[in-house]
Amino acid sequence: MAGQLWSVAAEGGYMYSDELSDVIRLQLQPLTKFRQLCDAEDAVDKGLHRGAKFYWDVYSNVGTQGRRLSETGPIPETGFTLTQKSLTVVEAGNSVPYTGLLQSLAKHDVVTIIDKTLKDDARKYFDIEAFLQFKNTKLRVAPTGGNSTTAVTLDTNGTCSTTNNVALGTGHVKAIVDLMKERNIPTARGDDYGCIGHVTTFRTFKNQMESINQYTETGLAHIYRGEMGRYEATRFIEQNYIPKGGAADSTTFDPWTTTQDPWNNGLSSWAFFFGSDRVAEAQCIPEEIRAKIPSDFGRSKAIAWYYLGGFGIVHDDALNSRIVMWDSAT
Repeated sequence: MAGQLWSVAAEGGYMYSDELSDVIRLQLQPLTKFRQLCDAEDAVDKGLHRGAKFYWDVYSNVGTQGRRLSETGPIPETGFTLTQKSLTVVEAGNSVPYTGLLQSLAKHDVVTIIDKTLKDDARKYFDIEAFLQFKNTKLRVAPTGGNSTTAVTLDTNGTCSTTNNVALGTGHVKAIVDLMKERNIPTARGDDYGCIGHVTTFRTFKNQMESINQYTETGLAHIYRGEMGRYEATRFIEQNYIPKGGAADSTTFDPWTTTQDPWNNGLSSWAFFFGSDRVAEAQCIPEEIRAKIPSDFGRSKAIAWYYLGGFGIVHDDALNSRIVMWDSAT
């Protein structure tokens, strides 16, 4: 037919031109909560020009306990030992290159978008590194017999020997907290321990709390980001970035494809109960955004985040460990 046609640009198609929204929309971002739990404050001030290692000393109790003295007997002599621990400072970063042409023609502010995406990437890196240090704890617990709802079995060699076949519940929390107290693990904040896990790890536990109306206390101030409540002198924190299977390492980690969950029944997953002095972060250069010097006469550009520092579990032995992992045999 003759006349004006939409399908022919010159006859009608040019009557419409696509419009790009001014709203900048980004992909969904997960809850990253591990880094805030790195609490060894002295490590943060490591600074520059002090080498690649950060060291700390752990002093033991005296070898022989003091006792009553006889009138004529001498005061006994004893001593103590010290162990030196360390972490290694490494470089970390990521960058996004872009062209001068893109910056000149794009409707959205390219630098703002890159800055936001790089900041999201950086915080995920820190959570991976912190998680991997939490996972180095020697203390692992699972329900006794795999199915007990009130008792837990402790392993002290960094490997869980019990296949976990039950979801984390209030009985387990009580048993774990009692275990931590009897091992003299100092509390994390005030009189409270802390616990961090995946959202669905706490589902059965939260359901039990709702039924007895004890979970949320009136006027309770949430100290940690992501904190969902307090029970048995323990503050519980939800995160959903580190997957239920955990992260194998920080170089190949992909949260959407990692499948290392030892729970084959889907009832639960890992959780970390912790006290104070647990994981150190040594900072030489805190994370920062850097712009590359443009090349090719300003046509080639890039923006990066950069960090110089490291993470390390403060007490990597069973005797002094401050972290208890709710775990399962692989």
